[in-house]
Amino acid sequence: MQKPLIVTMGDPTGVGPEIIVQALCSGAFSAFTRPLVVAGDIAVLQRAAAVCGVGARLQSGSQVELASAEMLIGNYVLPVRALSQLDLVQQKYGQPQPSSGRAMADYITWACDTCISGDAAGMVTAPINKQALQAAGVDFPGHTEMLAARCQADEVVMMLAGVRLRVCMVTTHCALREVPQRLTAERILTTMRITSDSLQRQFDLVQPRLAVLALNPHAGEGGLFGDEEARLIVPAIVAACDEGIVASGPHSADTLFWFATQGQYDAVICMYHDQGLIPLKLLHFDDAVNVTLGLPIVRTSVDHGTAYDLAGTGQASPASLIAAVKMADKMAEKQERGTRYEENPTLKA
Repeated sequence: MQKPLIVTMGDPTGVGPEIIVQALCSGAFSAFTRPLVVAGDIAVLQRAAAVCGVGARLQSGSQVELASAEMLIGNYVLPVRALSQLDLVQQKYGQPQPSSGRAMADYITWACDTCISGDAAGMVTAPINKQALQAAGVDFPGHTEMLAARCQADEVVMMLAGVRLRVCMVTTHCALREVPQRLTAERILTTMRITSDSLQRQFDLVQPRLAVLALNPHAGEGGLFGDEEARLIVPAIVAACDEGIVASGPHSADTLFWFATQGQYDAVICMYHDQGLIPLKLLHFDDAVNVTLGLPIVRTSVDHGTAYDLAGTGQASPASLIAAVKMADKMAEKQERGTRYEENPTLKA
């Protein structure tokens, strides 16, 4: 049997439990040969099933490795690793408590450690509440930072991906005024290195084509609108090309995305968060996937938050979670195949 993927339940008071139930009951994973295990809470998942209008009951034991129990949700079996036993009275929708934050952290930590040990093929994360995480004493602003620290990864890249567009960020969550100060030629080059390597290793692209965006309008207009292009971005592109990375730019952001969506590039390197996420979400609002590149493990995530306005209604779309699970499965298969090749080079012949 293939190694399982772990789906972390996310915020117990958000839509994470519901989109897991909705995705399962949609039949989206019926053809999967790789098992799925949810790291979460039995009672919370049962409540989510009731909200979604399906019955749920517990079956002792599980045939799937890593799971501690199985839930029968509608006509589908959901293997669960029960890592918390939360009091539902305290877990009101949209009102996360420190206990919620502690549970979120425990799901992530167990999933990550299980992937690091090689017992799981990868992890897919449902959305969390960063304030609840910190209220529970977890000193990380979010998933990416927690996973990078746990995996001892010095540098990681946030990639958002859909069928038509992939965007990778040099800087992520910071004030816009801080972006020019955070940009360095080395940081831009590192983003290109990690992106190119990951697309080859986990996405089966032999020579990924990277389009590198300018920071300023019209790529700085020859220095009239800023010098970051000449001073930072061009040297990084030249260094990347010298290393054999296929990269071009700096491209003006107001035109480049059209060409990227036509298939001329495999990923767009963006200088800051909204530069990449606005066009990405315009095209892939429901089905975009957040991927952390640069980790030694496979990690994908939904590209949305806890959606407290929808929590408890059963109306949240599972599309992003379904896409994230399917992408993690493909990434895991490619990474496993690459590992087998390294262990036995004759398999490449």
